[in-house]
Amino acid sequence: MTDTTTKLLPPVKWAQRKDTLFVTIDVPDVVKDSAVVDLKDDSLTFKGKSHDNEYELELEFWKEGEGIDAAADGSKYSIKPRNIQFHLVKKKEGFWPRLLENKQLQKTNVKVDFDKWVDSDDEDEGGFNTAGMDDLAGGMGGMGG
Repeated sequence: MTDTTTKLLPPVKWAQRKDTLFVTIDVPDVVKDSAVVDLKDDSLTFKGKSHDNEYELELEFWKEGEGIDAAADGSKYSIKPRNIQFHLVKKKEGFWPRLLENKQLQKTNVKVDFDKWVDSDDEDEGGFNTAGMDDLAGGMGGMGG
């Protein structure tokens, strides 16, 4: 029997600091048992179910940024009632002009999270608030959810 289920592409928001990224996959009510997250230094893959819909996403990070450190203690994620949130440590400090290597996918599916965005000039205001992300899986490289 062939799987004919159409997988939806979830919307993504992102923000950054010089040493970290904050990525949000906007899918509410993801069934935690259905969620599969594969975080690598150069990509993030997500699959999950919400309200009888299946979602699938693969993000290849901007190459010149040298990716993220998936095994770092600070790289973690949490499945929340309204979304899936990622706090990712960059391998190399600096600001990225975009999140993804694929400019087309960036334009159509990725938006800046202005609630978390800070200009590089205002960086001194601190990092991302990761309070409330207690159920995070730390050092997730290659782990399924």
